[in-house]
Amino acid sequence: MSSSQFNQDEQYDEETLTIVDENGRSLPCYIEQSLEIDSMTYLLLIPVDIPVVIMTIDNDSEDEVEAAMLDDDAEIAEIFSNAKAVLAEQNLFLHHTAYTLTATGELPPIEEDQILTLDADDEDADSEELQSLSYFFHANQKYGIYTPLTPLLFFARYDLENRLELVSPDQENLLPILEELLSEE
Repeated sequence: MSSSQFNQDEQYDEETLTIVDENGRSLPCYIEQSLEIDSMTYLLLIPVDIPVVIMTIDNDSEDEVEAAMLDDDAEIAEIFSNAKAVLAEQNLFLHHTAYTLTATGELPPIEEDQILTLDADDEDADSEELQSLSYFFHANQKYGIYTPLTPLLFFARYDLENRLELVSPDQENLLPILEELLSEE
């Protein structure tokens, strides 16, 4: 993950930070956990709003669905107004925020037939379950809007100059610190 700009957001309580990406988009996050080690503060952050992903959907057969996550900013920008409109029909409001799309509003109840399970490419990784929110078409392509059923977490730390940056657990062998933050929940 790349270095980012973080600001304490006065709109929320003291337990939130706002992440700002390289494109100037922001993402308010709750501070789930914090841990100080060797004069460095490590944080586990979770978005305030509902994380949302858009996927291209191809029905090759009745039994099998091919789904691919859309992560190209240009493609997202092209279909964003359509996605925003179909979610608005459900009183969900789509936002193009830093690092993930988010929605505000109340999610519909989870129904078993509305869950998409994505198998992980890596055999060591778990599969991911997503709740379907809506579908739409754009230029003869079917798209699905989903929210992950597991929380979206960001791992960050304050550096020695008190700047906050997103970090990867693989970076500088930070995995034990992330595991400790996760075990405190």
